Amino acid sequence: MIRIEHLKKEYPNVTPLKDVSVEIHDGDVIAVIGPSGTGKSTLLRCINQLEKPTAGRIWVDDVEITDPKCDISKVRQRMGMVFQSFNLFGHKTVIENIMLAPVDLLGKSRQEAYDTGMRLLRTVGLAEKALNYPDELSGGQKQRIAIARTLAMDPDVILLDEPTSALDPTMVGEVQAVIRDLSKTGKTLMIVTHEMAFARAISNRVFYMDEGGIYEDGTPEQIFDHPQRENTRRFVRRLKVLELSIESRDYDFLGMASQIEAWCHRNQIDPKLAGRVQLVFEEAAQLLVPAMEAPRLLAACEYSEQTETAVWTLSYAGPRLDLGSVGDDLPIAVLKGMTEDIAVSREEGARLPNRLRLEVRHG
Repeated sequence: MIRIEHLKKEYPNVTPLKDVSVEIHDGDVIAVIGPSGTGKSTLLRCINQLEKPTAGRIWVDDVEITDPKCDISKVRQRMGMVFQSFNLFGHKTVIENIMLAPVDLLGKSRQEAYDTGMRLLRTVGLAEKALNYPDELSGGQKQRIAIARTLAMDPDVILLDEPTSALDPTMVGEVQAVIRDLSKTGKTLMIVTHEMAFARAISNRVFYMDEGGIYEDGTPEQIFDHPQRENTRRFVRRLKVLELSIESRDYDFLGMASQIEAWCHRNQIDPKLAGRVQLVFEEAAQLLVPAMEAPRLLAACEYSEQTETAVWTLSYAGPRLDLGSVGDDLPIAVLKGMTEDIAVSREEGARLPNRLRLEVRHG
């Protein structure tokens, strides 16, 4: 078991890990997902002490590996790591790359290391490449060799840092197939990946990382089908979000229109849908703001890359808008023409309790 308590890692200009506390159980297969720059690779590198944490403690079983007295080289014999960039020795053959660590670090005989290496090469489908050099292999083959080299040490824990990110798309499948087989061996795996379908298929647990830590931890079904927190939901559903705030009757309408246009262009939203996104905001704002004595309104547009749909949610203070009482108003008529659905709700006790949800028509 790996136990992490209040792990922090900071660099001069950024702190990717602010406070991470978690337990990883023997046999867990954990997919680590999240936006770039949220500390996914840093977490793995802290666990095997390639990066020294700024603060916090890490135990592997009963050994505190963050203790300065800990012999980290012994810990690493039980903890393998597979990198993005393979890190094979170019001047050694494939089988020599695999034999090196078992002979030098575990004291195995060359014959025993050779026999184990050939068995692992057969496991990853590359026995015929034993006498080749790394520069004679494709990227996918190099990564499979890197995995075999890690397995040669028979580690209890394997950390894989975006193992397919440096590969041509045609080679990703062959490496994923090896990792799928590896996930069934009972070893503890942590895999940083941007491949969501792959993460869901192989893991029993998913860490979504954001805001300096493990933002949400759950089963694949919980994270991908029923995320509990907003950032997770937006990430797994590939939502792009624009937020605008209005706190005055004299808000910068032209500036906001420009922001919406630029956001739509940046996210390559279909021009027809982009026009409706802008028009729906304009009409909704013209409907709500004049009715408020002291305007307080937060408008958020979510665009789904998967479904190519956009939804505006306008949260506001004051009395709830009664659509029925203004059903013939021009803004309402325009909104109804530009939307698939309009819904009004209220959450008592919230800072902005009223909510107007507008699903922009995309057909």
